[in-house]
Amino acid sequence: MTDDAQLDDARLAAETASGAGELLLTVRAIEGDALGGRELGRRGDRAADTYILERLAAARPGDAVLSEESADDPARVGADRVWIIDPLDGSKEFGMPEHVDWAVHIALWEAGKGLTAGAVAQPALGLVHSTDDVPPPPPVVRRRPRIVISGSRPPAFVFDLARDLDADLIRMGSAGAKAMAVVRGEADAYIHAGGQWEWDSAAPVAVARAAGLYCARVDGSELEYNRPHPYLPDLVICRKEWSPEVTAALARHAVGPGDSPRVAMARAYIRSLVSHDASHVRLAADAWRVENGERTGDSGGEIRDRLEHGPEYRPIRRIRDLQFHEWHHSVVARFVLDIAAGPNSEISVAVTEHFDIPAGEIRSIVAIIEPHPGNN
Repeated sequence: MTDDAQLDDARLAAETASGAGELLLTVRAIEGDALGGRELGRRGDRAADTYILERLAAARPGDAVLSEESADDPARVGADRVWIIDPLDGSKEFGMPEHVDWAVHIALWEAGKGLTAGAVAQPALGLVHSTDDVPPPPPVVRRRPRIVISGSRPPAFVFDLARDLDADLIRMGSAGAKAMAVVRGEADAYIHAGGQWEWDSAAPVAVARAAGLYCARVDGSELEYNRPHPYLPDLVICRKEWSPEVTAALARHAVGPGDSPRVAMARAYIRSLVSHDASHVRLAADAWRVENGERTGDSGGEIRDRLEHGPEYRPIRRIRDLQFHEWHHSVVARFVLDIAAGPNSEISVAVTEHFDIPAGEIRSIVAIIEPHPGNN
């Protein structure tokens, strides 16, 4: 591929991200008063996803796509060109009118080359950062480095790391917003661990690399994309002058390997039993669920709706004693649910759930629920 063609891809990513951003601003302005935060985020996700997919299909009809909001086609793993997109990164923040830390991510991965083009749009700031024209971060002299971290689930080790580096921690939504803060010189590093997907980091990493920043996994290994399972749980984006100190501190403080991709998907499902938020649960469109021999879900949409609105899940108070066992494409989770049985009483049930996860989505869930011996 020629350099000019690569620039065309970068411009396509930037223009498409910008257009999706304008659409998201319109959705926010028109429907922000009528819809709640979560539902507004989902409305924005769907609208931006449709826009981006249509634009890419028209401009690059032979390319594959991996999108957070669309069903995963396993055939993409063998494709030469794959667009990795997050139509709305930071959907929670999008649903909160005072927040600007949300973004649109569009990246291109090519076989044998990795990430070759990408763009991150921050519509609420009127900014689009592209691999075509991103400058290196401006020189900044700070006595204390600034590290941006997740506002809702920062890695536990990052607080010890910050003390070690004498760094200031800044909480922020959206991986793209955090990465672009480093690109613009507003922060010196972005560190995340504990769960992300390829679409969370592909475009931010493409842009950050184009700006000359250090990008890697927390353990220093390469960030790899277009894998069969799109789970990519951690990353570091850092100014080059700070990378030796940051990587050394990570080696001292970062925890060992986290969940495998399949366990991460099962864990997200189990968390939703209590949170009643299935936004991060990856379910195939034709997913099904069986509970004690009774069919309780015939599609991914139905299962997701029951997790969020089903009255049977509302009394659940907590999950404890959670254990996972994995082999091949199966995950078995065993845990205890404490369930409200009245104003001042609880009962507990023992749950065994078998997840079939052949690729990047949960295909089926078979649950066995039994009284817990602690009730006696």
